[in-house]
Amino acid sequence: MDQNKPDLRQQKFIRMTTAPVQGLVLRLAVPTIASMLVTALYNVADTYFVSSIGGYAGTCAIAAVSVSLSVMALIQALGFFVGQGASNFISRALGRHDVDKAAEMAATGLVLALTLGALVTLLGELFTAPIARFLGADEEFVKPTVDYLRWILAAAPLMTGSFCLNNQLRFQGNAFYAMIGVVSGAVLNVGLDPLFIHTLGMGAQGASLATAVSQSVGFCVLLAGTFRGDNLRISFRRVRISLENLGYIVQGGLPSLLRQGCGAVAVMVLNRTAGDVGAMDPEIGRATLIAAFGLVSKTMMLVNNVVIGLGQGYQPVCGFNYGAGQYSRVRAAFWFLVKTVACWCLLVIVLGELLAPRVVGLFPDAQPKVKELGAVILRFQCATFFVNCWVVPSNMTQQTMGWMVSASTLAMARQGLFLVPLVLLLPRLFGLTGLELAQPASDVLTLCLAIPLQIRVLRHLSQGDKPLE
Repeated sequence: MDQNKPDLRQQKFIRMTTAPVQGLVLRLAVPTIASMLVTALYNVADTYFVSSIGGYAGTCAIAAVSVSLSVMALIQALGFFVGQGASNFISRALGRHDVDKAAEMAATGLVLALTLGALVTLLGELFTAPIARFLGADEEFVKPTVDYLRWILAAAPLMTGSFCLNNQLRFQGNAFYAMIGVVSGAVLNVGLDPLFIHTLGMGAQGASLATAVSQSVGFCVLLAGTFRGDNLRISFRRVRISLENLGYIVQGGLPSLLRQGCGAVAVMVLNRTAGDVGAMDPEIGRATLIAAFGLVSKTMMLVNNVVIGLGQGYQPVCGFNYGAGQYSRVRAAFWFLVKTVACWCLLVIVLGELLAPRVVGLFPDAQPKVKELGAVILRFQCATFFVNCWVVPSNMTQQTMGWMVSASTLAMARQGLFLVPLVLLLPRLFGLTGLELAQPASDVLTLCLAIPLQIRVLRHLSQGDKPLE
């Protein structure tokens, strides 16, 4: 059987460049949204099950998981950097019928992702305790933080590899295979959490071991998925580490690296600042405020992943059609995505403002003060959730098209250019309220930046379509 499946790929090219874009986006988005939601659910599961430890020990465990989010974000940043970089090129190459170059980039991207993950493991295992303290863990909960980080760092290579493969499968228009890999790991994680945390009495360390095992299984399933259907087969004989290929990866992946990297820095700064603000109030305390922000972060991850899932369903449509010169279809898909995300944002705002106490109440054994603070923080963050209907589609369009400078600028804006300075400044002026206002203020400033950047892109897409080959 021909390895490259030319007939199947030609059929896919015709479908991606001629079928109605609304149906294409939704068809690709549904399995991606399922993957993203399940991923968020098993991230929330760690917090849920460690919160069930109960009492102050449970609060310290939640704080440990929250502090460790920066390391998880860094691992994801590296995986998405390579995965999005290689995959954006792959979708455009398939749009140009350049299958050989696409297959070369797929193999090269996976090897690079595994290598970067191995470097994280090496450095992280050597300096786990200093890293935990640097991220904001003090003596109250530094031990559960170190325990949690150990297994996460050990699994870093397969985690970066999983993020890379997931992106490659999606950008080839095969989101179903990507979903199977993610869901299999997620279901396993939810099952292992109570076993390791409670039955085996491993506490926070059990939560991270469950994540490490499930991510490893997910990687194996995703790798097997590359050998199914018309997907590009991963062949290590095709690996070519060259300046040209690295340049393509940087061009397409730098926005993701900056977005995720700034997110990791923002989480670290937020946790350290929240600890300082909480320590100044004897009724709150360092670990309690960090835990409250952690609960909200995990909750917002759920609703935000729907937005990301819709956008990731749009990216292959954008990449194929931009590579084929079908600019009118890219514009049509973009506006459909904006309208769809706007509907979701409106629903989140209404439900978030009305039901915030009930939402944080889903973590039943979290201390009452953690829930009280979490409800207020959640309302603040829901208030400006509407910016996603423009910011996310704009950033994904620019990145998929290879507009590195504007995509990178917008990727850094929310968490890096705006949130970090605001987190450092506003609490000095307004205390806890200033810290709660930092994320909404960052959202509004990001929207103001995204509007002119994307208008420039839309003007570029207004030129006429090229004839299909």
